[in-house]
Amino acid sequence: MKFNLAIAALALAIPTAIYAQDSIAVSNGTYPNTFSSGSANVSPFTNQSKRFNDWSISVGAGVPLLQSADLTSIKNGNGKNLFGYSAYVSIDKAITHAFGINLQYDRGETRQGWFNTKDAAPDATAVGARTQYDAISILGDVNFSNLLRRVDNHSTYRWALHGYAGIGTIAYRAYQKDSKGQRLMTEVKPFKLGSMFMQAGAGLKFKVNRRIDLEGRLMYVVTGDDEFDGGGDAYSAINKRSEQISDNFFNATLGLSIKLGKHDSHLMWHDPLQEIYYKLDVLANKKQDIEVCKKGDADNDGVCDDWDRQLDTPAGARVDGAGVALDTDLDGVIDLYDKCVTVPGPVENNGCPIKKDNNQTAVEVEKSLKDIYFNFNKATIRPESNSKLDLAASIIKENGGNYLLTGHTDSKGNAAYNLRLSKERAAAVVGALENRGISQNVLKSKGVGSAEATIPASASDAERLADRKVTVKFIEASEWNSIQKKDYEDAPVKKSVKKATGKKKKK
Repeated sequence: MKFNLAIAALALAIPTAIYAQDSIAVSNGTYPNTFSSGSANVSPFTNQSKRFNDWSISVGAGVPLLQSADLTSIKNGNGKNLFGYSAYVSIDKAITHAFGINLQYDRGETRQGWFNTKDAAPDATAVGARTQYDAISILGDVNFSNLLRRVDNHSTYRWALHGYAGIGTIAYRAYQKDSKGQRLMTEVKPFKLGSMFMQAGAGLKFKVNRRIDLEGRLMYVVTGDDEFDGGGDAYSAINKRSEQISDNFFNATLGLSIKLGKHDSHLMWHDPLQEIYYKLDVLANKKQDIEVCKKGDADNDGVCDDWDRQLDTPAGARVDGAGVALDTDLDGVIDLYDKCVTVPGPVENNGCPIKKDNNQTAVEVEKSLKDIYFNFNKATIRPESNSKLDLAASIIKENGGNYLLTGHTDSKGNAAYNLRLSKERAAAVVGALENRGISQNVLKSKGVGSAEATIPASASDAERLADRKVTVKFIEASEWNSIQKKDYEDAPVKKSVKKATGKKKKK
């Protein structure tokens, strides 16, 4: 349970925060950037540029009341309330006007049970206990009054509601007293996993002056330990009185904070919204003549020369907020002169990409399709040809154009068979390229078999390899529609006929 408490409290107590105080730095004339507030009036955040104090020391004292335990301080068996004592001191650091971090030390003693351990036991069944504790914790401090303050609230800002939550380590010594006397029941030392605890609560601060605040707090402390109340071992008769496994207590305190630093105001008492609206009211009531475009607009691009970063913008060019001519595709040719505004291209081609000659493209595609492998006597392309097909498809996509793919075979074998095979293989290559994203409207196929073979049938297989190929030719648009998609018809699929099975003869 302590581990879960530690995780939950850590998420509340130590959020990610940045130092966000105003700067009074003087502008150096440079342009703003994405790391500034949007104004040129910025400088590095240093101690010299701070406007507010952000450190303070707090002290206080109060009364702890054990509320959730086997032995409690509130409404115990004989109807009495037993009051202990507590004190704290903390070092407080304001991160923003609405959030801070406190390092706090607590010391105190709780009293619980049927009677005060300073008195004698009233009878043999009465049990009293007291617990002396020391605790160190880190608390997150949320200023709800600054966080939720109305923008139109111009009233005096002297009250502030704060919320606290955090984790730490607690050490304690728990004593129990009955008719037999008083004895030490449990001792826990600090800075161990078993000593982790959590506390959370709220405080109401009143600003006395620029140096001192008064604060009343009510904190709820979760010890995560069933033996904090002095009940002894976890399985003792006293610790079996209730099912909870964490002894928790309220701690009501009254204290004061002393604000440190040379400035007149503390960051936690600063309301940035009120300051902004005050400055707006001052500006609204102030009469002043504002001179726009003091230096004029030399290039007539609609951006004043005071902040124009390109003073010689060509007439008619569109510009950005800094007066720089737009170049949408970032190719070095401004949109005014770019013939292909959205596609980058060289300056010498007016910003348009230079396409290769389609006949040269056909040569490159044919080269990439060299030595395409098919299964023996089939038009099925073998897997080792995939890389060549990928390259051919990328070349066609990049350069465009309409192309006719022609299949060839060597002169060996039956001429009719070779013709049919060359047609099917050329169509298979077209299909493979279209499967790689090529449009079906830019590729067509035909086969010529061995009609254009130049190597005799008596030559070796290695020599006849030059005749087994797919050639590629660029076709002009005027000729394209007169060419068929492919030059053969698919063979009809024959339906298989099941033969009637005869009856088995009896043996």
